Amino acid sequence: MPFSDAQEATEIKEIGGSPAQEEYMKNIINEFSLTTEHLCKIRTRFMKEMDKGLEKEGCTVAMIPSYVEGRLTGHERGQFLALDLGGTNLRVVLVTLEGEGKFKTVSTKARVSDALKNGPMRNLCDYIAECIDTFLTEQGLEDKESELPLGYTFSFPVLQTKINRGTLSQWTKGFACTGAIGKDPVMLLQDALLRKHLPVKVSALVNDTVGTLLSNAYNKPNTLAGLILGTGANGAYIEKISNIKKWKDGPTKSPEMIINMEFGAFDNERQALPLTRFDNKLDRESINPHSQIFEKMISGMYLGEIVRNVLVDMIDRELLFSPKGTFNPNVWSKEISTMWAFETSFMSKIEEDDTENLSQTKEVLDTSLNLSNVSVVECRIVKKVSELVGKRAARLAATAIAGIVSHCGIPDEGVDIGIDGSLFEFYPSFKTRMYEALQELFPEHSDIRTKIRLGLAKDGSGVGAALTACVATKAEGTKVV
Repeated sequence: MPFSDAQEATEIKEIGGSPAQEEYMKNIINEFSLTTEHLCKIRTRFMKEMDKGLEKEGCTVAMIPSYVEGRLTGHERGQFLALDLGGTNLRVVLVTLEGEGKFKTVSTKARVSDALKNGPMRNLCDYIAECIDTFLTEQGLEDKESELPLGYTFSFPVLQTKINRGTLSQWTKGFACTGAIGKDPVMLLQDALLRKHLPVKVSALVNDTVGTLLSNAYNKPNTLAGLILGTGANGAYIEKISNIKKWKDGPTKSPEMIINMEFGAFDNERQALPLTRFDNKLDRESINPHSQIFEKMISGMYLGEIVRNVLVDMIDRELLFSPKGTFNPNVWSKEISTMWAFETSFMSKIEEDDTENLSQTKEVLDTSLNLSNVSVVECRIVKKVSELVGKRAARLAATAIAGIVSHCGIPDEGVDIGIDGSLFEFYPSFKTRMYEALQELFPEHSDIRTKIRLGLAKDGSGVGAALTACVATKAEGTKVV
């Protein structure tokens, strides 16, 4: 719950700061705390934006059809490959589905050099095919008679036109291969696999949120949505085809399809989200100002920077890390003035610190930011600011889930939500804070944990991609051995 006046007064007194520090912290607590009423307003707008995106193209929340139809039963069996390309490493995974929600995986990683990232696309695809060839040989599958279906997690902006077709619109993440923009990455890779005579068919082009949903759904058939809450933030959920008003690709085999929401852009118009001057500063100085506003408030790439903006503001007002006297130099450091220097992982360590004199917080500030001679009061302030930013992120993330669940409805048996990402997995109390917000948003349910079950869904880009290939193969009516 947000702070009451009594709680707020207690929290401020426990910091033990000067009157000026107390007054500043009171304002900060008010700015970053979200009431239940405000969460409800955000959910209402989120649902309206979902409806808009389902109705027409070009909306803020894009609501992209994934072409992944139907639901998993958990009884799917067979061997599938997954390929994950999107950064420094390329990963190849062999997933053996055993039924009853069980599976086995074996994988390999290979580095993608700068020369490959910036050279001809043909060279990159040939390298990928080579890695797959080596992997299949290691697994004794090089002479397999039937083709192995492959799910391709291609983490770049793609306009998808079928479950295994799409067009690359632009490169990101340091890639700039020639001969790829405007082309289908599936066909380019399939050509390379054919050149090496490999028994592999690229069956699905996969978004990582869709993969996260499917990896959770394999052993939890009541899975409604999959979210990424890590460096970035996004979600996917199962929608009725009848609700996808913009669907123009004819009849489908199933009445349902997974939608890749791209909800990081929610409220770019700034109508509902509680943006502070610290959020505005971050947005203004980012590489993509005025976009991905929601993502900038809830994902790991940005939370540490919001905290740093607050701390720097306090430094400028001489409320933090100020001179301590003639023989004790100013503890202020150059690092704290550097954008992105305060990482979200620092917030995790600081929030975990339950030592009496906050020695763990002191160590983080000293070793990572070169801030020495920090007082216990200053450590308490840093911890409180981290807590406020982290808690707000969890409550906002929960509001997105509430929007999805309210849009779809909660069946008697409840729903499962699969979540991947370091923020959800490792950040202290993140899951607990999400549940607290969900309980406020669904007061009609006495124990929301039984109705909306949040669970860690690992490896959407691996297991999830393989499962997407399984769905595609099933839709084709191809038998998998």
